[in-house]
Amino acid sequence: MAETIIISVISFIGTCVGTIGGILASSKLVNFRLSELEEKVKKHNNIIERTYILEGKMTEVEHDIRDLKNIQ
Repeated sequence: MAETIIISVISFIGTCVGTIGGILASSKLVNFRLSELEEKVKKHNNIIERTYILEGKMTEVEHDIRDLKNIQ
């Protein structure tokens, strides 16, 4: 009877260690994926901001060209 209890306690400890190890590994993977996604979002937002600035500059250039055409 004592052997059964010892075996069940060892099995329980092994299960707990395995479960905690799995949770930690999964947590690290999720954190890694989130940080990669954040970097991609930063790059995307940077492109959007640059595009907005370029669109503003293009509008200015179009006005300048229109003004130059009217002068001639």
